[in-house]
Amino acid sequence: MELNRYIDHTLLSASATEADILKLCEEALKYNFYSVCVNSGNVLLAKQALGRSQIKICTVVGFPLGAMSTEAKIYEAKNAIDQGATEIDMVMNIGRLKSKNHLAVLKDISKVKQAIGLTTLKVILEISELSKNEIVKACEICIDAKADFVKTSTGFSKSGATLTAIKIMKKTVRNQLKVKASGGIRDTETALKYIEVGADRIGASAGVTMMNNQLSNSSY
Repeated sequence: MELNRYIDHTLLSASATEADILKLCEEALKYNFYSVCVNSGNVLLAKQALGRSQIKICTVVGFPLGAMSTEAKIYEAKNAIDQGATEIDMVMNIGRLKSKNHLAVLKDISKVKQAIGLTTLKVILEISELSKNEIVKACEICIDAKADFVKTSTGFSKSGATLTAIKIMKKTVRNQLKVKASGGIRDTETALKYIEVGADRIGASAGVTMMNNQLSNSSY
């Protein structure tokens, strides 16, 4: 298995320096990760660092709370695409979902997707804040909104991905959307377990550690 091609090599810390972003991109080039995932203010720097490589640039929108206006999410997404982003990870409006205002959640996601067209849209559900039924409903809304992925977590809440949540998400979206596991995935064994139960992409800051583990252990 080419684990590297599942990994969105991620650095979303508020204190990440320009040197840190450049290092992230160097690592992505070395290990041929699927993408780098950075805050929107770092997209242009990542674009310059990655040059003409095939590595995608993923950025986050409405991050990490999801409570921003739809208009703000649209502007941030379109501006990031103009600067070189090729994938958008937007945070769902969690409060609206928990209020059972499903139409508002649907409109929020739909309008962002319409604004960015063919650009890949992943919707972050923040599973640590949701019940199982809410996870199912969130996935159903993402299908209706024509998103491309559902994603577990921002990595900035009380906990990240769980195998149970990935199973629920995969069962709900089936083959209609892809699933991204993120938050707290720090080793090769864990990443492979998520892939086994249905994750199509892994968001992690520990991609280099995973690759070194995989290379040093022929059992993988």
